[in-house]
Amino acid sequence: MLRRGGSAIDAAIAANAVLTVTLPNQCGLGGDLFAIVQRRGETPEVLIAAGRAGSGADAQELRAEGQPHMPRDGDVRSVTVPGCVDGWLALHSRYARLDLAELLAPAGRYAADGFTASGYLAEAVTRRAARSPDAAAMTTGGRLRAGQLVRRPGAARVLAAIGEYGRSGFYEGEFGSGLLDLGNGLFTEDDLRTDQAEWSAPLSLNVWGARLWTPAPPSQGYVTLGAAWLAEQAGLGPDADDPRWAHLLIEAIRQAAHDRPEVLFDGSDGARLIGLDRLGPRRAGIDPDRVADLSDSYRRGGTTYLCAVDADGTVVSLIQSNCMSFGSGLVVAETGIWLHNRGIGFSLVPGHPGEYRAGRRPAHTLAPALVTDEAGEFRAVLGTRGGDSQPQIVLQLIARLLVSGQDPAAALAAGRWVLRGAGDETSFDTWGFQGRVRVAVEGQAPAGWAQGLRSRGHEVRMEAPFAHPFGHAQLIASDGARLAGAADPRSDSAAVGGY
Repeated sequence: MLRRGGSAIDAAIAANAVLTVTLPNQCGLGGDLFAIVQRRGETPEVLIAAGRAGSGADAQELRAEGQPHMPRDGDVRSVTVPGCVDGWLALHSRYARLDLAELLAPAGRYAADGFTASGYLAEAVTRRAARSPDAAAMTTGGRLRAGQLVRRPGAARVLAAIGEYGRSGFYEGEFGSGLLDLGNGLFTEDDLRTDQAEWSAPLSLNVWGARLWTPAPPSQGYVTLGAAWLAEQAGLGPDADDPRWAHLLIEAIRQAAHDRPEVLFDGSDGARLIGLDRLGPRRAGIDPDRVADLSDSYRRGGTTYLCAVDADGTVVSLIQSNCMSFGSGLVVAETGIWLHNRGIGFSLVPGHPGEYRAGRRPAHTLAPALVTDEAGEFRAVLGTRGGDSQPQIVLQLIARLLVSGQDPAAALAAGRWVLRGAGDETSFDTWGFQGRVRVAVEGQAPAGWAQGLRSRGHEVRMEAPFAHPFGHAQLIASDGARLAGAADPRSDSAAVGGY
């Protein structure tokens, strides 16, 4: 799309559309989308295309059933109106140069004519096939093999309708009709007519001689910014092989996110969450030699990320998601489109500001990032999948770029740590361990990390090198004269240059 004269946004929409076809376990037309966009010389702006709960949302109904939290699988009540398509249309309206139908055509061809399954998709579909007829339909005898041809005719029809009719082709077409039927009163026609995308001002903070940018709530991106500031104040050094480097970043993210379940919700004040009067007292809790006891502070994936920069200097950081793998596990009629389960970000606690309620958006893990210099000139764009791990991974990458001076390839290939919750079942349980520190360390991490972290009081578990739970990040950086990009070796991804 860049070679055809399109903008970075044209390229991002086209790439995202292809991913909705070829990685349905990770993202899709039934999911949500966040993006940060910057034109050269202009202030970045954020697009939040996050769906709202349907008019029939009822937290009391779930509580009466004995549900302690939003159901994760097989329950349409954890589905909000998907925001992806509204996100594409908002991006296209403001920044695109090419026709929408042209951007969606490659994805439509893959859906209609077939694409070869990646190893990652083959594994995910095979696991899901035993309990999902729609996943089983992508297999041969219950198993999908890498390299096997997969066709998705329903997705092809829906993409063609969006290209021809725009918004109405999706929300008022075959998909919308199927969603109303599946919801059985949860959604109304007016719910689907309401635009799920809105432009907003980003959050930003000066750290390490640069300015970091991320979406405001309901995104958890504020955690990245707050943790970076705390790590800077704690004296993070450039030696990323030093266990102290990992320890300070871990403690910074724990302090920044110590009350995330209570403070992150639709409408929460992002500026307050990264205010220095709030972060200052948290800095005092970071000890370079010992893990903090936060037992009094804590309470109780399926995502794709991509980024693009064009010849005019327009930059886009885009993340699009089903939430968990295959989202809710529910598929809209004959379209073959899985619905996300972003509604798990709602609370069922009576009176909680993020309580499940009609018209509200849930708290989101999606947290893309952009880095400029303090004058606003582009330095880097990055993001990752990973649920609660997203700010943790982005923080490590930013520290490697800005503090350790690493290039994108070295930063992405380096070993990572991620915090794990009490059950370890998913990457959405991190903040449920009530202060207990459980750190997973990737196999290729520096040799001294594990012992150095244990000596400071961390509970450490070593895991395989280049493993999926440590994120699928992508990164483009600029030194002012040239661009350098790299794709995460943990994922089925690519870095492509030249325009």
